[in-house]
Amino acid sequence: MDDLVQLIEPMIPAMRRYARALLRDQAVADDLVQDCLERVIAQWHKRRDAGSTRSWVFAILHNLAMNVLRQTRARGHHLPLDEIDEAVLTTRATQEDGLRYGELLRALDTLPKEQSSVLLLVSVEGLSYAETAKVLDVPIGTVMSRLSRGREKLLNLIQGDVAAPARPALRRVK
Repeated sequence: MDDLVQLIEPMIPAMRRYARALLRDQAVADDLVQDCLERVIAQWHKRRDAGSTRSWVFAILHNLAMNVLRQTRARGHHLPLDEIDEAVLTTRATQEDGLRYGELLRALDTLPKEQSSVLLLVSVEGLSYAETAKVLDVPIGTVMSRLSRGREKLLNLIQGDVAAPARPALRRVK
């Protein structure tokens, strides 16, 4: 047992350095070194006297580290619950977002093109009123008026206050 202590104890700092370099986590690396030392003590009678004790110990450490890395990759990184932000644990359901998006697109299709184009340029593309007026070649007051009416109509369509108007039937012009 004395030869075990004399051979293994000087290797502990090097084992910790190697484990920390592999795992990049001090606490996990220290646990890994502890597990390795337990395994070395338990398997001491199985080592080969002719072989290098250092390489035998580092082989055990390396194999344990690879197991930890595989488990981490398979399970994901472990975080204590106390350290996790609650916002990370909760996610909104995406189905409702998809339904709202489809509803918005359908409502946008029912708006007159003048209103929908102003809404898209200002709200989606982020253009200013002046830039939108220049793009559409209309006065800035017209942009503001179309935007206001378009937003109100879109809101009413989405909330269901006003039934979406049916597209006008084609008329025959003579």
